Amino acid sequence: METLLRRLPVEQLRSLARSLEITGRSKMLKEDLVAAVARSLRAAETTRPLPSIQKPRVSDRRSAAQKRFADMVDGKILCDFSTAERFTCGLPVVKEEHRCSLHGGVDISNISLPALGKLGFDTWPALVRHLLLASYDIDALGLDPVVAEMAWHLGNYLYYDYFRVEVSGIEQVPTTGPAVLAANHGGAALPYDGFMLSLAVANESPIPRRLRVVATEIFNMLPALSHLYRKAGAAFAAPEDAGWVLDHGCLLGVFPEGVRGFQKPMSEAYRLRRFGRGGFVHLAMRTGAPIVPVAIVGSEEVHPALFTSRKLAQLVRLAFPEQRVDEIAVWLNPIPLPVHWRIHFLAPVDPGPVTDHPDRMAILEITEHVRDTIQTEIDRILSTRTTIF
Repeated sequence: METLLRRLPVEQLRSLARSLEITGRSKMLKEDLVAAVARSLRAAETTRPLPSIQKPRVSDRRSAAQKRFADMVDGKILCDFSTAERFTCGLPVVKEEHRCSLHGGVDISNISLPALGKLGFDTWPALVRHLLLASYDIDALGLDPVVAEMAWHLGNYLYYDYFRVEVSGIEQVPTTGPAVLAANHGGAALPYDGFMLSLAVANESPIPRRLRVVATEIFNMLPALSHLYRKAGAAFAAPEDAGWVLDHGCLLGVFPEGVRGFQKPMSEAYRLRRFGRGGFVHLAMRTGAPIVPVAIVGSEEVHPALFTSRKLAQLVRLAFPEQRVDEIAVWLNPIPLPVHWRIHFLAPVDPGPVTDHPDRMAILEITEHVRDTIQTEIDRILSTRTTIF
């Protein structure tokens, strides 16, 4: 800026100084005028109000998602699948296919498409009928597409209306092929972040892909919850399950902080813990799947943890010896707070050439790079946030 100002004659510089209301301009030499005008112009630039960008309303986002789903099915043609008991399906077929989404129209492990091309309670009678008749198959990890769709529909009330989740960077999520989505972890009471992350991919992506989030041991040990978790699409936190997801070209959601990140007290909110030993990077390098870092802000305040207790962790390990937990967060509010969530998908990280024997140092370097990328973005979002609501 100073270089351009020096090309102006003194009279024009004084005229600029007058319009900028710079005091003492009549006694200034040319270099002093250049410096003063440059300072004033920079100050005016930083204080200028930014143009307001109107965010899409929740109703518009929900309608856009429903339109994408409707465009993927052909309501004029009905699925001709029939069971041995001569029960005919009758659901609309997926476009360019001759079957519906429950009976081979899509890969249920990878694509999350509502069976009737829309989400709503008016679709539940047809879904329950298929659920009771067991007319369709589940996948190798136990995913039940009907149960998953019902959970998706109910979860959208949290996603759109209660937490008002704001999503950016969804174009970073690949529309085909495997990928690892690595995010920060929080929640203290329940893993809302895993649910909201999977809903963000299903609701906002041009292709509603199914994100298979890996769950810690305790969610696979509780008698009722473990079955529901599997049926809704989650995977067990084991190399076999995670490897199956990526080998079949699906999306894998991981929280590398593990239980330590999930059970942080509020005094350490949004300060990322160590990302384990980089198991998710090893999987990505073995399969060639890109790693998409994800920054989530909002999960830490849903159930603010006052402190953590080792005594409670010992009691949990008595009931569930295989559970790897050293501390349990203590929180007061039984009802989750209606915090405004922000989920930002960042540029994918290339894990490098596919190899079954990756270099240990390369794994650690990529792990730290992903962690630093997420932490930087979280800090940026927090710096612009004025209230948690």
